[in-house]
Amino acid sequence: MSIPTPPQAAPSWEVTAEEIKSKTQQSIDEDRTLLDDVAAQENPTFDSTIKRIEALNAKHSGIQDPLLFYQHVSASKELRDASTEAEEALSSYSIEARMRVDVYNSLKKVFEDLPKDLDAESARVAKKTESAFRRDGLALDEETRKKVTELRKKLSTLSIQFSKNMSEEDGFLTFSAEELVGVPEDIINQLTKQEDGKYKLTFKYPDVFPVLKYAQNPETRKKVYTGFDNRTIINDNLLAEGVKIRSQIAPLLGYETHSHFVLEDRMAKNPENVKKFLNDLRDRLAPKAKEDLAVLLKLKEEDYAKKGLPFDGQFYAWDNRFYTNILLESEYKVDGQKIANYFPIQNTVDGILGLYEQTLRLKFYKVPDAEKQTWHEDVTQFHVWDASESGEPTDFLGWFYLDLHPRAGKYGHAANFNLAPGYTDVESGKRVYPVTALVCNFSKPTATKPSLLKHDEVVTLFHEMGHGIHNLVSKTKYSRFHGTSVEWDFVEAPSQMLEFWPWNKDQLKALSSHYETKEPLSDDLIDSLIKSKHVNDGMAYMRQNFLATFDLTLHNTKSGDINILDYYNDLRSSYCYDSTGDFKSHGFSSFGHLMGGYDSGYYGYLWSEVFATDMYYSKFKADPLNSEIGYQYKTKVIGPGGSRDANESLKEFLGREPNNSAFLAELGVSEAKL
Repeated sequence: MSIPTPPQAAPSWEVTAEEIKSKTQQSIDEDRTLLDDVAAQENPTFDSTIKRIEALNAKHSGIQDPLLFYQHVSASKELRDASTEAEEALSSYSIEARMRVDVYNSLKKVFEDLPKDLDAESARVAKKTESAFRRDGLALDEETRKKVTELRKKLSTLSIQFSKNMSEEDGFLTFSAEELVGVPEDIINQLTKQEDGKYKLTFKYPDVFPVLKYAQNPETRKKVYTGFDNRTIINDNLLAEGVKIRSQIAPLLGYETHSHFVLEDRMAKNPENVKKFLNDLRDRLAPKAKEDLAVLLKLKEEDYAKKGLPFDGQFYAWDNRFYTNILLESEYKVDGQKIANYFPIQNTVDGILGLYEQTLRLKFYKVPDAEKQTWHEDVTQFHVWDASESGEPTDFLGWFYLDLHPRAGKYGHAANFNLAPGYTDVESGKRVYPVTALVCNFSKPTATKPSLLKHDEVVTLFHEMGHGIHNLVSKTKYSRFHGTSVEWDFVEAPSQMLEFWPWNKDQLKALSSHYETKEPLSDDLIDSLIKSKHVNDGMAYMRQNFLATFDLTLHNTKSGDINILDYYNDLRSSYCYDSTGDFKSHGFSSFGHLMGGYDSGYYGYLWSEVFATDMYYSKFKADPLNSEIGYQYKTKVIGPGGSRDANESLKEFLGREPNNSAFLAELGVSEAKL
């Protein structure tokens, strides 16, 4: 089969710091010119205003998003700094543009007399535009608007600095070989050995998590946990100030709290519904979490007795991964390191792409020598196509990048970045195709072994690739509705649904291939792994509930005046059954969601999991590779993006209203409406 030629060239990744600045300023100037024209129109129409604004926004997204991406992935500090400065400039200008009363006054005439023959997506654009202006306070008096603008500019600066501090964090600890007893040799070999013979351990995931999981010495684990949790204390004051500013903006816009403002256009609608959801789930999970704790505490007591260590009856946060691993190995015969041998990264990536190809009728074509055409030599590049039932490529979908290993200055978590939206060009009527990138931090290969993925990392790959797939297959007229631009409490559902695949026996068998023998996982190993899926789920979900409750409470106060450090630790102790002793955690200072757009929205991970589980159980569980169901999912759920309400997409796919029965069954808790 010949490889098709994409109708749209891949983006260029050759840029200078000066070009980042100049291109950013050019897009700001172009936007300001258009808005000046819109404001000056005596007889504005949908076509002469909203349609043109959407067209320019689409064009600028394809220019700006890659420029802002450099701060997260570039090996050049100069480019990262220029990218951060560009985001600051664009964010500041965005606030200015959103607060232009002259533009709003012109558009009010359009809102009041919309054409009767507007298609549904265009009508939705008009509705969302009007709502955005209202929520930005354009109907307020001039003095109040100025206050809102000033406060939002301050908040934008704080958010950017918060993110920068996380990305630029470069702390580390050092340990002797004796202090690292129990940690697999492969992991230790990845650490830098210093002149004094000690090993340098950074606060990046591939260094931290294996030590917490395997280090026999509890003091080593405590030192790593506390250092990691407090690695960005510099962000404490930024968050506190950000929360206070949000609480000041909300009443100016006519909302009781920031949470009321945020949740108005989410599926949840208001903070009361979120609190009810979280509290009910907490009550149902608490007994399971206490059972989890009892099992782990007994394991710790037995372990301490064997080692002759004094046992104080406490189970600490730095004990969790270690004793969970012992539980998995002893009771469920799950050896995480052994299982990782069956998931060399390249084979696993190829296998996951193959599953997506089969289930969703897609084709991925890897670009040779991509490292010469991207932002870093670690990056791989694909062009992606829709496919027929027989697997033949049909329509081009877009460009897809994988950047999977850690390096200095790189974004430290796992995320998908949409680098250019898909949309229909207003002038030509032709399709403009999306660009999306998956950024992760999986361990790099060593001299003797390839990069090997732990099972939870395989699950992460499925999840984050799910966001990428959402961005690639979405086909909307307007860029503002493209891909993951759906309600924020639904955006995780498609990716969460795809997490069920790496827990399915047939898929685990197909994906696994020992890096030496090429053999798949044995049936016994797979069965043990699947049985372990919900081990300590009670404690894990209680932690998620804690974080969601913390986020909601911060932003549902009228004053925003809250002792964040004390509240975080007090709330943690009442939700999370692993103690931190006398250690004061500043974990909120690296809780990027709070300043990265998920404010009052972290509950969405749990909320959307209800829909994810419903979709999987109802449609895929019986036959996960059914391409007909996959095609329906692709066209009815992720294809429309945000061009219609998520509830409509769900109902069309499920053939009924969604419910939480499958979610509760999966967790093994009593059924009741959440």
